[in-house]
Amino acid sequence: MFKNFLRDESGASAAEYALILAVVGAGIAFAAYALGQAVDGSIKAATSQVTKCSPGAAAGACTA
Repeated sequence: MFKNFLRDESGASAAEYALILAVVGAGIAFAAYALGQAVDGSIKAATSQVTKCSPGAAAGACTA
């Protein structure tokens, strides 16, 4: 069994490596997009709170 394993020279072809690269790349792209959306939402929420609590805001407008 080990002799056959050591003599076996078959390996992944370039097409298989390309497929793995495509799947990993798609995963990274999706993660980057999701992270960007989360950051965008957080910045918009912070901007809203800063606007509500600005010195010119109506009395009692600054609530969490």
